[in-house]
Amino acid sequence: MDKILDVKKLRSGYGNIQILKGIDLFVENNEFVTIIGPNGCGKSTFIKTIFSLCNYFSGDVFFQGNIITNIRSDLLISKGISYVPQVNNVFSSLSVYENLQIGSLLLNKNQFYNKLDYIYDLFPDLYLRSTDMAESLSGGERQMLAISRALLSDPKFLLLDEPTAALSPKFQKIIINKISELRDSGITILIVEQNAKLSLASSDRGYIFSNGKVVLNSKASKILNEDNISEYFLGKIKSQ
Repeated sequence: MDKILDVKKLRSGYGNIQILKGIDLFVENNEFVTIIGPNGCGKSTFIKTIFSLCNYFSGDVFFQGNIITNIRSDLLISKGISYVPQVNNVFSSLSVYENLQIGSLLLNKNQFYNKLDYIYDLFPDLYLRSTDMAESLSGGERQMLAISRALLSDPKFLLLDEPTAALSPKFQKIIINKISELRDSGITILIVEQNAKLSLASSDRGYIFSNGKVVLNSKASKILNEDNISEYFLGKIKSQ
């Protein structure tokens, strides 16, 4: 398979503080890849750096063979990359429909309505609540709306930062299942997730981060069966 994302020796952080310490990571076309690891290990920083939301220090990021290191987020969207942040991912004072309208500014009317049909088929709950304010949605429904907004740009590659955080077990399963459906439809997925077992069960491969480095890259099924996976989460295993 061809690599849709190829990251080499990436170093980045916030201000002058370096969080990522030379990350090597790749994602192949139509893969579902999960990044896990202990809190503060650099998982979200990595996703944000790909989308040019952190301070870039060094290294290279390639998308479909072309270098995209530190390119503006709006240009990344035009290239086929979308990002769903963990928080502040919808406009609470607007309705579901208005949130989707704002996410469709690059579409003409026909394109928007075609996309709207697709989104309402994927997330029927949003259709039922299309006139409700986003602030009235449950956590799971808000994530559905955030993902839907990202899909309006017709991405080839979707980045998601802990989409099941603070959700009930029921909605965690729903969200991961929907993300898996997106992969089955041809969208490549890279997700940062705290619910490791749930996400890895739907993934092709997984990466484990610790202290700003990759400590393991393996098939998701193999990671799920690792007896010492908890040690990775506790940050006890050092990169070799």
